[in-house]
Amino acid sequence: MKNKYKLRVGLFGIGLEAYWAQFDGLKDRLTKYLSTVEKNISQNDIEIVNLGLIDSPEKAVIAGHDFRRSDVDIIFLYVATYALSSTVLPVVQRAKVPVIILNLQPEDSIDYKKFNALEDRTKMTGIWLGYCNACPVPEIANVFNRCGISFYEINGVLDAKDECWKEVKEWVEAAKVANVMRHNRLGLMGHYYNGMVDVYTDITLQLATFGGHMEIFEVDELSAIRKKVSKKEIANKVQEFKKAFDIQKDCSQAELERAAITSVALDKLVDEKNLGSMAYYYMGSGIAENEDTLSSIILGNSLLNGKGITTAGEYEVKTAQAMKILDSFGVGGSFTEYVTCDFKDDVVLLGHDGPGHIKIAEGKIKVRPLKVYHGKVGKGLSVEMSVKAGDVTLLSVIEQKGGKLALLCAEGKSEKGDILEIGNTNSRYRFSIGAREFMKRWNKEGPAHHCAIGVGHIYSKLEKLAALLDIEIIKVC
Repeated sequence: MKNKYKLRVGLFGIGLEAYWAQFDGLKDRLTKYLSTVEKNISQNDIEIVNLGLIDSPEKAVIAGHDFRRSDVDIIFLYVATYALSSTVLPVVQRAKVPVIILNLQPEDSIDYKKFNALEDRTKMTGIWLGYCNACPVPEIANVFNRCGISFYEINGVLDAKDECWKEVKEWVEAAKVANVMRHNRLGLMGHYYNGMVDVYTDITLQLATFGGHMEIFEVDELSAIRKKVSKKEIANKVQEFKKAFDIQKDCSQAELERAAITSVALDKLVDEKNLGSMAYYYMGSGIAENEDTLSSIILGNSLLNGKGITTAGEYEVKTAQAMKILDSFGVGGSFTEYVTCDFKDDVVLLGHDGPGHIKIAEGKIKVRPLKVYHGKVGKGLSVEMSVKAGDVTLLSVIEQKGGKLALLCAEGKSEKGDILEIGNTNSRYRFSIGAREFMKRWNKEGPAHHCAIGVGHIYSKLEKLAALLDIEIIKVC
């Protein structure tokens, strides 16, 4: 699903109108600095609404209305020089979106000798005011705190090479992911795995926290679409399987075609309902068509994962949300749970039956036939993969006592080595605090037994996403 709602970033600078007549060239200089800020924030897939320099309370009121009409998702406030807090408050108060304060000087320091050698003190003051970015920030912070406005501060230099721009970029990325979640359509097909009480969640709470829409439908709809799949579509999908997967010799043509029928039907279902993710499970016992559908779904859902339509088995809504978050950050998001521990090597093995995420697999995913799905009805083709060796981030959406959602994450490493070759996703993970302490700290927070895994260490981005969503984030390691 392509999000047709681009992230809209509001941008404005602030100054004091009384300065312009007093200090020649100051306003033009600050306006150029604001253009530099816009250039450094710009990305192809976002829209920037730049309202220019706001230098009076009257203009601030107009700007607040402009941002509101423009439907901005986040605001960057560039503090160009000293400005009154009354120039700022009306802008962000009406927009009602998170605010990032940019305290960015034109250079890392003033050339004191050159500056002090100037004889014109008015000119000196005009130059100094271009470096006076930090001065009004406490005033702004004071007013924002007292008015209950969430804000975050970034300090640095306008130079694009300055470290502050990495932080700015992460705020934009986090805002983009929040925007994806606000517009995501999560499909709920079937029902919960009976007795898995930890995965049950309040769907309204999910919508209140992340936004989006949840489309509830029956497995029968997918089964009905399967009946209309043509022989040509089946043949094309089998070829797609052969390109995407490492299909083992003991996989029969009949099973490949059965999985192909379901994969084609899944594609059509996703398009019809405009889904960006899905949580699914259905026992299938007693209804042959539905059993046939669910026992041939793994390859198709693995392909969907690779296309950004994240799919979580066992009707795991919370993990489907976590997977979508990681995938939206571009780091994958594979469905997983504890498999076993290797205390000898001090690693935890995590994995799961069902679909894997093609984009973060170590090599091609293997396809193997299974005679039985443990704890489930049916038999058919399954996938076996390990997550790429290197840095990883684990993410879980947890539902806390008292009815609040939070993010739980841990950073570790995926390592090559012995795994259980049972036709499931399976990887070895090492954590800085050791296997025993990791499990103790992770489990203490009360997550469901599933979680999502992505490649790379992205806690700093997840932390910003949590701030934008106004929820807690807990880092285990």
